[in-house]
Parts: sequence; structure tokens; C-alpha cells
Amino acid sequence: MPDDSLALIGPRLKSWREKRSMTLAELSETTGISSSTLSRLESGKRAPNLELVVPIARALRLELDDIVPRAAPDPRVKRTSKSIGGTQYETLSPESSPVQTYKVTFPAQPPGVVAVPEPKVHDGQEWLYVLSGRLRLVIGEQDVTLGPGEAAEFDTRIPHWLAATGAGPAEVLSIFSKEGKRIHLRTGR
Repeated sequence: MPDDSLALIGPRLKSWREKRSMTLAELSETTGISSSTLSRLESGKRAPNLELVVPIARALRLELDDIVPRAAPDPRVKRTSKSIGGTQYETLSPESSPVQTYKVTFPAQPPGVVAVPEPKVHDGQEWLYVLSGRLRLVIGEQDVTLGPGEAAEFDTRIPHWLAATGAGPAEVLSIFSKEGKRIHLRTGR
């Protein structure tokens, strides 16, 4: 534990004691630790140790995790990239997240070629936000084109298909459930 984390234990104990509307004298009586020692601990003039912190935690009805500051995990997402059938998937959420977020780049279609939809069906829900380019979304009987700033949300149990349309690729922010991740990143579209 970094030294600066130890310095936070005393003020945290004081905060918990005050939340419990307990005086130093009352805490001293309950723990058998002198009021002056408790005061020095809360003000940071006394280093915390288990012999002091454990009885205080019991008296305040706390777990040690409530007192000892936890290091914040690194919030950055390990980004990976995968290409399936020319469509590029870049991870934007941790693997452990209940929903998966990706930046998806659908490749441009060759000039004069109109892609033929091959709809897929799978469990899950999908949300899309077009960052750039134009995205063709076929869902059920609907065939729509989405431009930058447009969004769509649909049940993936309805036959669906996506591809870039227009002169260039389409970049999309895509959020889907674990079931959707399994389908999209294993078999492609």
C-alpha cells in the first residue's frame, strides 16, 4: 500500500465515527484505546496499525475494506483489433463488461457494386451510432441508411445485416450484449 494511502486511514476513521454520531470518549470506552491515541490517529499524527484499526473497525461496525483505501484500477481498456470478412472490430470495453462496445469499420463497397444482404439472427440486443460514412442497415423488412450522428437499436433475433454504403467506409460505435459479441466476433456478419 503506498505511504499516502496510510495517511488517509485516520481521516476515514474520523468520518465513519462522526457518521455513527460517536464521540472520541465513546469510541475509547468501546475499544479500550485512549481518546488521545484515537485523536492522534484520526489527525494523522499517529501511524495506523492493526492493533488500533481492528478494534475501531469492530466498534464502528465496519469491514477493513471500508477503512483501508483501495487503489483504483487502471480505467484504460486494453484495446484489441480483429478483422472478419473485411470488417474491422476494435474493442472499447473490458472483456468482463456485461455489454461489449466496439468501434466497427465497415469497408467501402467497390464502385458500382451493391452488396447483397445476408441477414443473421442471434440472441441479444444491439445499439449503433454512426461516427462517419454511411451505413446500410437491413432489419426484417426495413432497409435504411444511417449517416453520421444517427443511431439505431434493435433486437438481434430479428434478421439483420449491416454494410457501408456510399463512397467510403462506415465507422460505427456498436454496443451489444455478450451473446451478440459471441456471434459477431466468431462468425462475422
